[in-house]
Amino acid sequence: MPNSLINETSPYLLQHAHNPVNWQAWSTEAFEQARAENKLVIVSIGYSACHWCHVMEHESFEDEEVARLMNKNYICIKVDREERPDIDQFFMDAAQLMIGRGGWPLNAIALPDGRPLYAGTYFPKISWMGLLGEISVGYKRQPEKYLEYAAKLVAGIKGLSIVQTPISEQPFKVDDLDEAYSIFSGQLDHTNGGRGRAPKFPMPDNWFFMLRYYYRTKNENVLKHTLLTLDKMAMGGIYDQIGGGFSRYATDAAWKIPHFEKMLYDNAQLISLYSEAYTITKNAFYQKIVYETIDFVKRELSSPEGGFYGAIDADSEGVEGKYYVWTSNEFDAVIGNDNLSMIREYFGIDNEALWEHGNNILLITQPIESIAQKYHLDIHVCTNIIDNARKKLFEARSKRIRPGTDDKILLSWNALMIKGLLDAYLALDAPEFLDLARQNLSFIRTKMIKGNTLFHSYKNNSSKIPGFLEDYALYIRALLAYYQATFDEEALMEARDLADFVIQNFRDEASGFFWFTSIDSTELAARKIETSDNVISSPNSIMATNLFILGKLLYDEKYMDLSKSMLNAMVPNITAQSAYFSNWAILLSWFCGPFYEVVFTGDRGIENLRAVSKYFIPNKVVSGSIIAASKLDPIQNKIVPGKSLIYVCENYSCLKPVALVDEAVRFLTEA
Repeated sequence: MPNSLINETSPYLLQHAHNPVNWQAWSTEAFEQARAENKLVIVSIGYSACHWCHVMEHESFEDEEVARLMNKNYICIKVDREERPDIDQFFMDAAQLMIGRGGWPLNAIALPDGRPLYAGTYFPKISWMGLLGEISVGYKRQPEKYLEYAAKLVAGIKGLSIVQTPISEQPFKVDDLDEAYSIFSGQLDHTNGGRGRAPKFPMPDNWFFMLRYYYRTKNENVLKHTLLTLDKMAMGGIYDQIGGGFSRYATDAAWKIPHFEKMLYDNAQLISLYSEAYTITKNAFYQKIVYETIDFVKRELSSPEGGFYGAIDADSEGVEGKYYVWTSNEFDAVIGNDNLSMIREYFGIDNEALWEHGNNILLITQPIESIAQKYHLDIHVCTNIIDNARKKLFEARSKRIRPGTDDKILLSWNALMIKGLLDAYLALDAPEFLDLARQNLSFIRTKMIKGNTLFHSYKNNSSKIPGFLEDYALYIRALLAYYQATFDEEALMEARDLADFVIQNFRDEASGFFWFTSIDSTELAARKIETSDNVISSPNSIMATNLFILGKLLYDEKYMDLSKSMLNAMVPNITAQSAYFSNWAILLSWFCGPFYEVVFTGDRGIENLRAVSKYFIPNKVVSGSIIAASKLDPIQNKIVPGKSLIYVCENYSCLKPVALVDEAVRFLTEA
């Protein structure tokens, strides 16, 4: 018989609906039951694409003996970390404090009031049963000891969100950017790209910062390493060489062996990153990666309603990566005899691509130009041969049992995808990507927003979880990007109104930063202020950049002052740990200047914007209007009937307007 999770919509919770464990979803009623029965609570957290979550389910949660122990002594709660990132953060902080590390599955034991006593990650069956027995007996014998420990642990969790704000604001210095880069550069892998050793995550923020630091300094080593990283990722096994799209991370230093789950948030950000790299290099390979990744998202993560699903599982048929790997015989049978040796060499079959159990993870061993030269082929002929091989492999793979899709739609991740599509539209001058972004924006406005209240998750025509700071921050950023791509003032006003809502409902007056949950949230014993940038920028750094952009677009110093105050508190972190404060470092570069406001007016306003956007000029915001009816005073003052003009301004002081794109670009780049 199914447990109560059968009534949930989360794919991860539904995966556990037929476990013999009496799982419940997180709810007030579950904790009321725990208090009434004086039972401790197991809070088990994971997500649908998590391989080790599946392993622990099979070993423990599907096991009758383990289930009896859990059901007898505990109230058992399952949490989808993607659906409830606030709960995940709370217990992850507990794990970090207790055992010095975190990960998923995340398994915690808590008091009946929800305060944690223990938190860890994956447990083999015997270890899990031993831990449950030990804590259950100990709590019955010495409850006061456990109550005291829980109080200390919660105090520690609260301490993690204390932001040390300086007594007075200090001027921002370019020297701080240099120091941030110096610290970061010492961590780089100059052979395989990226940072540090295995496992390796793409960490887009690191490379966004590096590209901007290169733009400022023209230090060729900065660009060289960033492009090395992008090349190695796109040629490695972490990138799906057949179907497009990136896996979540690589388990090795060379980007060969992926953890095969594919997440929307990674691919959205990497679309932005490779689009930016294309504007610098005009490298057709980066353009190809952008198109293929967007095609992957359209094909495999698109809902009929216009939203984007969250993830694709690592496992199929209970085996990690089975859908994606090839034995030598399988590969040869699909390709046939024509050009087989060249195609095998290109993808590294039985050589660089060989993994385990005779399986190959397809990767690119060398640029297409090199393989063409080696086999004395015209580059276009060689490209067609490889493309045809990919098509054959894709068709053959499509007949396999596909990994499952987590088909819930998360507002924050969809906002990242809107930003990625807009970046690709402008960098590659591809209007179809703007259409896709507009479609997704319409879906969010229709299905996931009510007034100024955003909803975090959508499935089965239901949005029931109020938005978190990450939803507001990323959606505001998407709206600001949409305005700057279209001059749709409705989007700018929506961004402004939501920013005001966040300031009113999420801001901690003591620190000037924003809580992850709204100020009236009481579900957890401690609330979180998240400041460090990780696989996604921290919602506070995103809000700080949003406020900066709003201030520049609206000529409103109120927003600029809030942004400046937040950044001032983060400068010591930027200079000491730049790898985890890269988005903050980008904001620091903006405040250090020069930073431009560019205004486009007249009939050719959008056309001129698209032309300027083909250049990498990251230290600017853009606004404009192709009609005289703009609601924005800064734009109204610049509209000249019958003329299409470009204004380049710095700190709201503008140079003489120009009509030619080349002149505007010269103004923007000569500093």
